[in-house]
Amino acid sequence: MMEGSPPSTRRKVFYGYWIVAVTFLCLLMMSGAGNFVYSLFVKPLGADLGWSRGEVMVGFTIFFGMVGIASPLVGRMVDRHGARLVIPAGALVMGLGFVLLSVMDELPVFYLGYVLVGTGGSAMGPVATSAVVSNWFQKKRGTAIGLMSTGIGVGGLILAPAVGFLISDLGWRQSYLALAFIVWVSVIPLSLLVIRTKPAEKGLYPDGAAAPEASTTTEVSASGSKDLTLRVALGTSAFWLIVIAFISSNFSNMGAIQAQVPHLDDIGFPVGTAATALGSVGLGSAIGKFIFGWLCDRIKPKHACAIGLILQLAAVIVLLNIRPTWPLTAIWLHSFVLGLSVGSWLPTMSMLVSTSFGLTCYGAIFGAVNFVQNFGTGSGPLMAGYLYDSVGSYYWAFVIFAALYAVAIPAILLVRQPVKRS
Repeated sequence: MMEGSPPSTRRKVFYGYWIVAVTFLCLLMMSGAGNFVYSLFVKPLGADLGWSRGEVMVGFTIFFGMVGIASPLVGRMVDRHGARLVIPAGALVMGLGFVLLSVMDELPVFYLGYVLVGTGGSAMGPVATSAVVSNWFQKKRGTAIGLMSTGIGVGGLILAPAVGFLISDLGWRQSYLALAFIVWVSVIPLSLLVIRTKPAEKGLYPDGAAAPEASTTTEVSASGSKDLTLRVALGTSAFWLIVIAFISSNFSNMGAIQAQVPHLDDIGFPVGTAATALGSVGLGSAIGKFIFGWLCDRIKPKHACAIGLILQLAAVIVLLNIRPTWPLTAIWLHSFVLGLSVGSWLPTMSMLVSTSFGLTCYGAIFGAVNFVQNFGTGSGPLMAGYLYDSVGSYYWAFVIFAALYAVAIPAILLVRQPVKRS
């Protein structure tokens, strides 16, 4: 600017929104490549290698099991060292897992591949990304988490049809190799360039406030008395009620999502219809994550979560009654509503953790919750696969999924904010 010229009145975009954009991309790749496309490989792997659906779904359980196992460590690393190196390291490991999957021929190596994919996915997944975004936003934290979380649904919307095309055109081996390349090229450079764990690293304050007083006074008065350590949080009923609600609901919703494609195929719908339905789940999930994040800024997070769980229950009941005579629009609408309701999990879980326990040890506490609930997420599809192998139908799996919401819904409504004792 020349000397004497008037200062620019153009307002710069708050850097926190660039953080949201890159964390959105991280979740898109982690979820899209890690779990949304998994069911598309079930039949090709079984046809080429002779594996049963139950054997193939063990890999899905391993993926979510490793996401869960690594979550507490990832949370502690983010709390202590920041997310700037944790996220790209995770992308590197996840890509190596896909490379291994592209060349394997035996079940143990297949499972090892998903050990790597799950471990890497954990480091670039909800624990690290939600910790970063929670630090950058205060007044609109729910909305920011919701925007970031839409990456999970968009991952299904974009990668499910794309990988479905790749598998039919190039085969499953080349499709796995393509996933490695996509994860590496998209996540590693951008996360290194953009991610900063806290606003102070850029000389900024949450929400783009001009001074610390404007951004932290409310936060201190509202949450200063409830910032708990992981050890203290483990002794509260709130922590365990949150865990019970999410392990039950994620067991059910992920089991339903992963069983949907082969179930629709089994009862007579074309493969293309089943794949499109999976894309509709992704679209609904993306929109749902924004809606439920926005809702968490306006009502209690536990109430927003309960609304999502009730809608999930309704979607599973519909899935129990789908018939091959139904019009395609009904299938797509059901899939969209299923995705919309499932989209509630990340923004509501993140907001429940931050509002109940504070941000000081958010990474460790969220990582612990994620550790437990991921076993539900991974074991739901496994149970459905083995039930199918036993009885030749997904009917009883869907019945179990519906019954578990009778546990999840009251559990989340019973959550009360713990009080830190001086």
